[in-house]
Amino acid sequence: MTRSFHQIACVGDMLAASLDSGTEPTALLIVSGGNEIRSGAHAGMAQLASRVTEQGFPVLRYDRRGIGESTGENRDFMGSAEDIAAAVKFLRQQQSQVNRVVAFGNCDAATALALFGPDAGIDGYILANPWVIETGDEPDSEKSMPSSAAIRSRYWDRIKNPRTIIDLLSGEIDFRKLLKGLKQASKAEKNNALSLRLRDALLRLDDNSRILLARRDTTARAFLAAWNSADFASLREKSGIRLEMLDSASHSFADQTARDWLTDKILRALRPA
Repeated sequence: MTRSFHQIACVGDMLAASLDSGTEPTALLIVSGGNEIRSGAHAGMAQLASRVTEQGFPVLRYDRRGIGESTGENRDFMGSAEDIAAAVKFLRQQQSQVNRVVAFGNCDAATALALFGPDAGIDGYILANPWVIETGDEPDSEKSMPSSAAIRSRYWDRIKNPRTIIDLLSGEIDFRKLLKGLKQASKAEKNNALSLRLRDALLRLDDNSRILLARRDTTARAFLAAWNSADFASLREKSGIRLEMLDSASHSFADQTARDWLTDKILRALRPA
């Protein structure tokens, strides 16, 4: 494995990038979520790149404009179309044997890839815990609130756990806070504009698409609520999109079991069918 560092031209700015070269004709593009730099939380994305490159696949990671070592204004994930396109173009130029680019993104990066990937020339998608919680708020914003469906799912898990009764009686669980949460969970809701835009984008993707969910993660639960709604019926019937879940609460697939599961799913997507 050879890791090199680059600057990618992007509409007058420069994206800081890390390229792990490989020999396979399929390459992986990793797009960071939120305001994370390309190495990821606790270097998780850098480690993922190493595991994938060990199997011969080139991997490119980059900092979005205004993040990390990249120049320019941070336009958040909804303003990242040009960043994604520039990264794909650079990857193909640097690894001339590559004839297929598969992209992986977690959280809002997954949503950005679904929205903007087709115009950037991406051939396959691995979308983890896609972001659908409210429109206009960054995933790490304190204003971002889980959907009622996600809260219902979380509280149902707690109610099924006998330990909850013990914690209520001992005072470990704040009864007033629990009631407030249940009230929020009881609210009826409709899919927001971002959810519906993501649905329409997913309908346009080709058959080489996977959606990966950490089932007990709040972001994943919000997406799953949208996925199971009537608005997403046409998407559920699309045979080309595979939805797979891991029984985990780790949003970034940080523990060993989650890391191994994620790596396996990515390698399966990169290898020829």
